Amino acid sequence: MAQIVVLPVTPGAPPFRLVEINGNVAGTAHDLPDLIELAYKAGLKHVDLDDPAQVRWVGGGKYKWA
Repeated sequence: MAQIVVLPVTPGAPPFRLVEINGNVAGTAHDLPDLIELAYKAGLKHVDLDDPAQVRWVGGGKYKWA
């Protein structure tokens, strides 16, 4: 199971994606830098955003933010 799960885009101003880390809601991300910051705050120092063992993208890949 992936450590990070990025859920589908939620409409808003601006749109965002909820992020779960190790089964807990870590926060919202509006873009890749937000996601990396959430991972870092959760203690994950080296995250490969292309590795499905580390990150599961639900409802679109790493470039879908709107």
